[in-house]
Amino acid sequence: MYETSINSPKPRAIALLPILVFLLIFIGSGIITGDFYAMPAIVAFLIALCVAFVQNKDLKFDDKIKVIARGVGDDNIITMCLIFLLAGGFSGAVSAAGGVESTVNLGLSILPPSVAVVGLFVIGCFISVSMGTSMGTIAALAPIAVGISEKTGFSMAICIGAVACGAMFGDNLSMISDTTIAAVKTQGCEMKDKFKENFFIVLPAAIITIIIFFFITKDGGSVTTAELDYNIVRVIPYLLVLIGALIGINVFIVLISGIVVSLIVGVATDAIAPADMFTAVGGGVTGMYDITVISIVVACIVALMKEYGGIEFILKIFKKFIKGPKGAEVGIAGLALAVDCCTANNTVAIVMAGPIAKEISTEYGVDPRRSASLLDIFASVGQGLIPYGAQLLSAATLTGLTPFDIIPYMFYPMLMVVSALCFIAFRKRNTEGEAVA
Repeated sequence: MYETSINSPKPRAIALLPILVFLLIFIGSGIITGDFYAMPAIVAFLIALCVAFVQNKDLKFDDKIKVIARGVGDDNIITMCLIFLLAGGFSGAVSAAGGVESTVNLGLSILPPSVAVVGLFVIGCFISVSMGTSMGTIAALAPIAVGISEKTGFSMAICIGAVACGAMFGDNLSMISDTTIAAVKTQGCEMKDKFKENFFIVLPAAIITIIIFFFITKDGGSVTTAELDYNIVRVIPYLLVLIGALIGINVFIVLISGIVVSLIVGVATDAIAPADMFTAVGGGVTGMYDITVISIVVACIVALMKEYGGIEFILKIFKKFIKGPKGAEVGIAGLALAVDCCTANNTVAIVMAGPIAKEISTEYGVDPRRSASLLDIFASVGQGLIPYGAQLLSAATLTGLTPFDIIPYMFYPMLMVVSALCFIAFRKRNTEGEAVA
């Protein structure tokens, strides 16, 4: 009779079949149709879950339900899902209150014309860190990028490339980003600690990106823009969330406070009718349903794969190539990048790769802050460079370009790779393998 494993299960390659099925369906449909979003990720994951259920006949169906119940009931999974929903509520409330438009216009109003493209990158960084969404940042700034391109003569690809680079900065760093939430919760560290670790890894990449954009656009024409209206009061919710998260206030308190303040500001400035307050929040929450449900289904699949010995098999393979903490960090980075290239969704990639990365980091003494940062960084690298990712597809659609027009100007994701690998290679460690500041 099959017994659920208390100790580590025997490594089995066949236990990874559900993920193989997912990849074949998801990537195969994208290749066949030419649209990598033709197959909804949740449908592909549900099919993979069905495959996981029909595997291993020695384990009864009721026992499999108990296994996935334990996996989904993990406090990290529950916390992650609740944060997803609250982050969506904040995004909906602050957008309805006019916070996005006011924040963008405020930044553009104080920019010197000679650094307009650099400004697009910097504003994109600020907006994405504040909003926690690269897609929202691209949607907000793409029309501005088009206008600056028309007024300066700069290539449209350069302008929207600066926006997309800034969007990926916050997608990786923001403490209300679903990628950060997923990375932190799967690795078991604090958001503020991960932010500090992550920030110093990518800071050189951001600085060099600014320098590159400055030099390739410094001889461009001046920008003449119409007066950009903004209301400084509408920027307050963003500042509240950003400052609160940075000083270490509980993320639930930060997000709930952000929602309340956004609604108060929206009503006070006549941006939101009192009767529409809950609709604004509900719309944002609804926008997070997909990733919340996907996280639950992925947790089910991972729980069964782990029970069948799939995670142990991956670890066994990794152990053949990993030599010490540095090798483990490179392995975690490569795992996150590979899974993102397969799924075209950095949050899903982190949710899938997270449990494996946690096992690797525990085995080789990698600090959870490091493993969370590397997961987030390299999943974002993939997402910022693959032509079938939502970010580049959205940027291309909004500007009439193709993703391949924009990729040559995605300096920030390219430099993130270099910066992170240098950080892995040259940062000193103590005798326990932990990085030393």
